[in-house]
Amino acid sequence: MVLQITFRYERGYVSLGTSVDATLAAIEIAETVIAVVNPNVPYTFGDSIISADKIAIFVEDDTPLETVHFEKPDAIESAIGRNCAALIEDGATLQMGIGAIPNAVLSELGSHQNLGIHTEMFADGVIPLVEKGVINGANKVIDGGKMVATFLLGSKGLYDYTHQNDRVLMMDVRYTNDPFVISRNPKVTAINSALQVDLTGQICADSLGSKFYSGVGGQIDFFYGASRSRGGKAIIAMPSVTNKGISKIAPVLLPGAGVVTTRAHAHWLVTEYGAVNLYGRSLQERAFLFSTH
Repeated sequence: MVLQITFRYERGYVSLGTSVDATLAAIEIAETVIAVVNPNVPYTFGDSIISADKIAIFVEDDTPLETVHFEKPDAIESAIGRNCAALIEDGATLQMGIGAIPNAVLSELGSHQNLGIHTEMFADGVIPLVEKGVINGANKVIDGGKMVATFLLGSKGLYDYTHQNDRVLMMDVRYTNDPFVISRNPKVTAINSALQVDLTGQICADSLGSKFYSGVGGQIDFFYGASRSRGGKAIIAMPSVTNKGISKIAPVLLPGAGVVTTRAHAHWLVTEYGAVNLYGRSLQERAFLFSTH
């Protein structure tokens, strides 16, 4: 296998940098490991640090890392962000991804206190909250004071921020996405998105009908983990309609659609119009809640 790393020559260890995810497992079983040593890769801590002895061949490269920049949230995204932020309690441990809605949520958390991060990934939006002291991990039961993720994606500023930052732990996906690990922290608030939700609460997040847009990711891992967490909340946050004006809340899912999160796991659904908690509701009650929000 081939991986991209950064190197601390004086210690004989390498860091997987921005992406531990399944890479560590691949290293453990690969017959030959080839590493691309790139000084632009941040040296991160946690499971990302491995012995250089595990690598058979080193190749040097200085290509800049891929970066992603996000526009400021629009009015709908900002409204969703406010509605999500209203559900987040002080002392919560957050999981969210990247994109306009997670950034909109983060931008509304400036007055919160003692938030933590245990997530599959994070981007630039967390940095201002860390610098302000809002995100400090003080209430986390495990990995206290640390931001835990398995991969990163954002600007060069994000990569520079995580370089040799011992407040960031890059961990194996087997750890970050384990619902029983996730649930050990209090008030885990998992915020994910969807392409379509039906009136019974079935959540489709990877396809529209039979056309696939992504993989399932860690949505169900964090839904279950948040649901098990003391005071936790599992949230689906999305605009009520597509950019073509088609409702994302449908009587039934499109033919061929797959259910990523089942109606039995559905909890909070947030749009620009508000938030509803579907958990424990009958199918008739769920349809009524959708029609009134």
